[in-house]
Amino acid sequence: MELIALVLAALGFISIVGSIFIWNIKKGETYEEKAHAERFGIFIGLWAPTFFALAVPVSYTHLRAHETKANL
Repeated sequence: MELIALVLAALGFISIVGSIFIWNIKKGETYEEKAHAERFGIFIGLWAPTFFALAVPVSYTHLRAHETKANL
């Protein structure tokens, strides 16, 4: 469970960096290409909160399970 939480958090940071990277790489010459690159970067960047939001309960569940075993 701890590994899953770490992977989810890492994916959150990767999506932030990836959105900036994609936005800079996909910039085009025309207005439409620039707008598409911006929207695509935003789309990838929106994954970050989802990954972070999933990492928190997974990490919390892992901590609670570990705490329960220690109390037994």
